Amino acid sequence: MTLKASQINVKNRRATFDYEIIDKFIAGIQLYGTEIKSIRNGHASLVDSYCYFHNSELWVKGMNIAEYFYGTYNNHIPTRERKLLLHKKELVKLERKIKEQGLTIVPLRMFINERGYAKLDIALCRGKKEYDKRESLKEKDAKRDLDRVKKHF
Repeated sequence: MTLKASQINVKNRRATFDYEIIDKFIAGIQLYGTEIKSIRNGHASLVDSYCYFHNSELWVKGMNIAEYFYGTYNNHIPTRERKLLLHKKELVKLERKIKEQGLTIVPLRMFINERGYAKLDIALCRGKKEYDKRESLKEKDAKRDLDRVKKHF
């Protein structure tokens, strides 16, 4: 069962709860053939994934793309590290910002664009403190209560 490109939208919901988003970028991903086929079937997860620099290149670690069902000996390793593709100017900017204390790069969402390429929304983030997370939960509960009231009227 292959999904349409517009239906592929893998989100990292935990990221917005754990991190304060400072800046967003869209990056391409270097993939093998069986990986893109598996993504099109909806078998990908961004839970516990993060990005890091190695030799001035940006890599994503912890992203899980399940093995393709019909892939034989050519199948990929599900949790391998994948290179992200950005413009040089964006890479330099991100690398400079990362050297600041407390900033990290986290994948927010994976999607397939109109040309059929897999893309990754990444964000420059700062970790939230425990009290910030409690505030987020309070805001979420208040919004849910308002939506319930609006639904009945």
